[in-house]
Amino acid sequence: KWSMTIFARDVDTGMAKWLYQMTPHDEWDYDGVNEMILTEQQIDGKDRKLLTHFDRNGFGYTMDRVTGELLVAEKYDPTVNWATEVVMDPKSDKYGRPQVVAQYSTEQNGEDTNTTGVCPAALGTKDQQPAAYSPKTELFYVP
Repeated sequence: KWSMTIFARDVDTGMAKWLYQMTPHDEWDYDGVNEMILTEQQIDGKDRKLLTHFDRNGFGYTMDRVTGELLVAEKYDPTVNWATEVVMDPKSDKYGRPQVVAQYSTEQNGEDTNTTGVCPAALGTKDQQPAAYSPKTELFYVP
């Protein structure tokens, strides 16, 4: 539940307020340790406090950092093949979950199978070099 997770704590109690798991079971060892970029932007005409994270798994996520609502989950690396998409329909029981491609799933292929061709590899699409946001251009810059 807590691996590959972005979560927020209540500053007064230390208790977790919300969480979002980017790569359930972390089959490919992406770790999800990259920076969280905090911004304040308008979404659908409303000012929102946001958290944006470009993960090693090749997906970029934007969330409301107050509520934990997932607003964006999109591939930022077009060569990513371990998952086809993240389901963004809040009415779906798969909401927020990546749709894993069975061919590249180490869990589904079994422990005695050498799964190859997974993109990104364990090093990830983006490793430790930090991304940045420019309020001037309103763009994220991702190495």
